[in-house]
Amino acid sequence: MSDTPHRAPIRILHLEDSRVDHALVKFALQRSQMPCELTLVDTLEDFQRELESRTHDIVLADYHLPGFNGLDAWELVRHSGIVIPFVILSGAIGEAAAVEAMHRGVDDYLLKDNMPRLAHVIERALEMASTRRAKAQADAELAESRQRLAELAEHLQTSIEQERADIAREIHDDIGGSLAAVKLDLSWIARRQALDADVRQHVDTALEMLQHALGASQRIMLNLRPPILDQGLVAAVQWMGASFEKRTGMRVTVRRSAESIDVPHDVQLVAYRTAQEALTNVLKHAHATAVEIDLSDREGVLTLEVSDNGRGMGPEALRKAKSFGLLGLKERAAKVGGWMDVSSSHRGTSVILSVPLDTAAGQGLADDNREGNNHDQSDFV
Repeated sequence: MSDTPHRAPIRILHLEDSRVDHALVKFALQRSQMPCELTLVDTLEDFQRELESRTHDIVLADYHLPGFNGLDAWELVRHSGIVIPFVILSGAIGEAAAVEAMHRGVDDYLLKDNMPRLAHVIERALEMASTRRAKAQADAELAESRQRLAELAEHLQTSIEQERADIAREIHDDIGGSLAAVKLDLSWIARRQALDADVRQHVDTALEMLQHALGASQRIMLNLRPPILDQGLVAAVQWMGASFEKRTGMRVTVRRSAESIDVPHDVQLVAYRTAQEALTNVLKHAHATAVEIDLSDREGVLTLEVSDNGRGMGPEALRKAKSFGLLGLKERAAKVGGWMDVSSSHRGTSVILSVPLDTAAGQGLADDNREGNNHDQSDFV
């Protein structure tokens, strides 16, 4: 009695025109104590019918058959979309034919005069098939997980932009209005002749602080929801470059392919935020003295490149696990059918956004009421 643990028999579809060879296969498997069930077919029609029944675990196919060969049977399996291990068992397949079979994707081959190894070959083919199925399932689950994460990121981005647009309106309507009213009252008080010197000094100081607060609130509103975008992408980028130059003292050069570049609103917002994040990165990390911004829509592709003459970033910085700013920009570019590249050397860093406009025209990132800001002051790296 065999000590082999009980297991379900392996269902083998045997494509063979020789009853003698079929009997030899059965005998070899019996000697190896492999539990199996063999189904014999000798025509492509019968082979296809059995294959489509999806009741078999593996195919054993002779190479030389009347009117066709084992590779013809393998091509039938491939085109059917049925995933099943396929082993060629032949008396004289030849080295060239064996190499071609393996190149086309056949799992294995065995010469008939080496029949004692048949059980081992079958086991190995089944294990390889099981590994492939497990990998395919893992890949599918990973792809599904990535898709869910992308959808979550898009949802969060939309929520953030909507919330920041609401905050910008509240700052304008409530805080801005209140500060303006207080400024008017203080100005009225400052015009009174009866004020002594100490009170007037305090009033003047309060007016200065109010002016600073009004300027800060205006700057925050512009970052949250820049109205300059209503004038077009070129005007918005030029304004951003001029503001950055005034604030930091760095020389900013803006080049564009036309005075006006007509792009969908979602692409316009992605390009604006990309430039905004790139300039933030320059200010925080680059130690640069000059920045160049190139904006082009040549050949049906919107291209935005922000380059600096700073110290650059090393490969380890670009690969950092917490490069959330960079990852966020790449996700936003992907949502409008584009991509983003970062190149860096000791002569500086370039951030390049590319969006095919014919693709972007059919995609949406956010509607007009959701154009907020993703400028969360996070770093690229």
